[in-house]
Amino acid sequence: MKTTFRLLGLLLVLLLVQAVQAQVVTWSPTYPTHNEPVTITFDASKGTGGLANVSEPVYAHTGVITNLSTSDSDWKYVKAPWNSNTPAALMTSLGNNLYRITITPRTYYNVPASEEIKAIMFVFRNGTGTKEGKDTGGKDIKVPIYMAGAINVAFTQPTVGMNGIFVNQGASIPVTATSSTNATLQLFVNGTKVKQEANASTIQTTLTATQLGFNKVKLVAQSGATTAVDSFTYVVRTATNTQALPANAKDGVTYLSSTSVLLNLYAPNKQSVYVVGDFNNWQVGATQMNRTADGARYWVQIDNLAPGQEYAYQYLVDETLRIGDPYTEKTLDPNEDRYISAETYPNLKAYPAGKATGMVSVFQTNQPAYNWKVTNFSKPKKTDLVIYELLVRDFIAKHDYKTLTDTLDYLTRMGINAIELLPIHEYEGNLSWGYNSVYYFAPDKYYGPKETLKRFIDEAHARGIAVIMDIALNHSFGQSPMVQLYYNPSTGKTTPENPWFNPDPKHDYNVGHDFNHESAATKYFVDRVTEYWLREYKIDGYRFDLSKGFTQKQTLGSVSAWGQYDQSRIDLLKRMADHLWTVDNSAYVILEHFADNSEETVLSNHGMMLWGNLHGNYKQAALGYTNDSNFNWISYKQRNWTSPNVVGYMESHDEERLMVEALAYGNINGNYSIQNLTTALQRMQLTSAFFFTIPGPKMVWQFGELGYDISINQNGRTGDKPILWNYYQEADRKKLYNVYTALIKLKINEPAFESGDFTLNLANAMKTIHIQHPDMDVAILGNFGVASGTIDPRFQRTGTWYDYVTGQSYSVSSVNQSITLQPGEYRIYTTKRLSNGSILTKTDEESALVKNAVVFPNPASAGEVTLRYNLVSSSEVSLQLYDQLGRKVVQRSLGRQGAGTQTVQQKLIGGNGRSLAPGLYLCKIITGGTARTLQVVVQ
Repeated sequence: MKTTFRLLGLLLVLLLVQAVQAQVVTWSPTYPTHNEPVTITFDASKGTGGLANVSEPVYAHTGVITNLSTSDSDWKYVKAPWNSNTPAALMTSLGNNLYRITITPRTYYNVPASEEIKAIMFVFRNGTGTKEGKDTGGKDIKVPIYMAGAINVAFTQPTVGMNGIFVNQGASIPVTATSSTNATLQLFVNGTKVKQEANASTIQTTLTATQLGFNKVKLVAQSGATTAVDSFTYVVRTATNTQALPANAKDGVTYLSSTSVLLNLYAPNKQSVYVVGDFNNWQVGATQMNRTADGARYWVQIDNLAPGQEYAYQYLVDETLRIGDPYTEKTLDPNEDRYISAETYPNLKAYPAGKATGMVSVFQTNQPAYNWKVTNFSKPKKTDLVIYELLVRDFIAKHDYKTLTDTLDYLTRMGINAIELLPIHEYEGNLSWGYNSVYYFAPDKYYGPKETLKRFIDEAHARGIAVIMDIALNHSFGQSPMVQLYYNPSTGKTTPENPWFNPDPKHDYNVGHDFNHESAATKYFVDRVTEYWLREYKIDGYRFDLSKGFTQKQTLGSVSAWGQYDQSRIDLLKRMADHLWTVDNSAYVILEHFADNSEETVLSNHGMMLWGNLHGNYKQAALGYTNDSNFNWISYKQRNWTSPNVVGYMESHDEERLMVEALAYGNINGNYSIQNLTTALQRMQLTSAFFFTIPGPKMVWQFGELGYDISINQNGRTGDKPILWNYYQEADRKKLYNVYTALIKLKINEPAFESGDFTLNLANAMKTIHIQHPDMDVAILGNFGVASGTIDPRFQRTGTWYDYVTGQSYSVSSVNQSITLQPGEYRIYTTKRLSNGSILTKTDEESALVKNAVVFPNPASAGEVTLRYNLVSSSEVSLQLYDQLGRKVVQRSLGRQGAGTQTVQQKLIGGNGRSLAPGLYLCKIITGGTARTLQVVVQ
């Protein structure tokens, strides 16, 4: 074994020498400064080699790192956008893959004199930007800039990265260092001087690695009163200590006391793991982790911590790989954190620039506990669920949990009883839907600190609203430490040794790296994740993204085969659900599955809910087309399920907006055009009447209640979308919101909408729903065509029915007495009175200023009607008249009227100058923000 270590040490020295010879760029002079020319030579065959042997021009995409940069990714004064072929950035070809450019940093980048240039950064590209040349590992290329007029020193041998170098005990380490001017040069190892040169610009020696563990080599150059220093570290390997994991250890961080933690990493088949962080001043090799006897886990106890202080840390695996902790509850990102404002995340810990690379983990002892106000939340019944699917980024401009909490009043008024948050666990970047997941225990900081997330959930519970977490466990992306631990950069895949992931996905719809759900490691990880959010954040359940991918069945090349009955997938999902139900037996388990109905039936019978995508059918119906407009598959009975476990929806984040499609492709018949905004919004009312009333849980995609009409593809499919809260102030859109509110109230509050005794007749333009229940019967009628027509209501009984849409009673002498419906018109008849007013002309309250209001003659045959009412006090008064579809046909200002009896004549003529068609109208006498509503029948 010792012989092997010596050979490895010699090999490492050879590699270090080769690294010096294989630099992607070289520069002259050796110590470039901000105000003198520096010549950069790029070897396109080195590094990533992306520009090797190209025949086209090469450009430098370049900027600088200054004293105002937060990391090496925070370039300042970038010379040109990526696809801009700036002549000043054109490289001179020297042949043999060599390119050169000479620049004077201060003037080339136009950096203000007050700003210190630390380094210049490069990524080289071809003219179209389709090929690039970067440093090894895909890193940006960095050229240091030294202080002008000072002594600048650097080690030229060995080449040492952030992880130092590792050698065996007794190995020889050649050392060479240079100075920009003659000076007294001194070399120290662990504080002991080992060599000195007077009046020299170079110092050389060979060190013998004797002291085990961490060692520091320091160069001091002194000329008169001026001193310069450089250093590097090396680690003399020691055998990894084998020791059993303490019984109380959790994955990730176990908090032992206010001053001690235990770190635990699952990394089978790795040879060594060190931990570096704030607690050991990021000294590579200072803290080696113990290994369990089975070689699967590495752990170490960290003591002498300051109570309540945040500590950043990373694992160094096999001497080369830096990763975060897969179980961390907070991360720091060198690229994205600078875009998070202090308002969103106050006092965010700074990234340890220069000490770490990639994602960094954070732990903190003595974290203040959140004091939950609601400790015994009772979840809404599945049959009552109305879920509001929400992407924080595109719902509120401040994209934080604090503002989202303030917005709960809007959702409470609407009546929904569950919120489904698109993934909020740490994902790559900030501007994302969140399905590019990487750290599953850490809330993404772009939305704020974790205590504000808990407060949001607590406030939602206080309003009776459940919170469901969307989570992506089909796959993970490249910043995941579990991916990085076993990753082959030459193939872009994980290696077969990876305990969690498949090197090649098992199905065509996979993105990122495909989880192997049959692996014991993956099962364990999934259980820890689902336990965590239920316990720590008191969420009420999960929507599992792409759950059909939880399989090891190979179906690449056949999407249809992927969806066929898969017993192993069923078993995996049952196991997962059963485990999380041991933590919370009432937790919702919702699957985005879309597999064969035979498989979904089994999963439903086991207690899981499944997404029911009826977008295409509702779209056809809303747009006025009969073909494919039957949306009865939203019904669990149509699927022959025994339980109402279809989470039906007309829109989700994955579909185009119905309003976009209606305005672009809606049917037109004469003057009736669904491509008209007002008409399209009225069609959304119609579809909602045939959506919420079908028994079973339902889901609404954010702002569907306001007729949101921005395409899914604006700014790219997953790009940010405009947040149009002004829609809430527009009359026709607010009317749609009011209809949603009324229908949600109807669905949740009335037992009839949990009935299993219902019939759907949805194949044609004239559609009906009939529900039977001991409390009341319901008949829902709608004209989805583009011309008026008659419909057989097929009432379940004769007698008096009540229209929930208009608030009117309706006498039924024959259950088949035909009813004429205008295009887009709908009725919701019930056998008990639910409301005296119309859901189409809802006001916040009935006016207290208007008393004893009457209209006559009523019914009115033609001409005009008279309104008489008393005003309690003087007020501005206006008059509005609405038809049965909720369309405003009259708008009239009556000016300021005094207290007392008022009499007003109103002609029965619409805004188009034509006499009003026969039918029921609603007349509103408006005083300020309130109104008194009267019904007028025109014969």
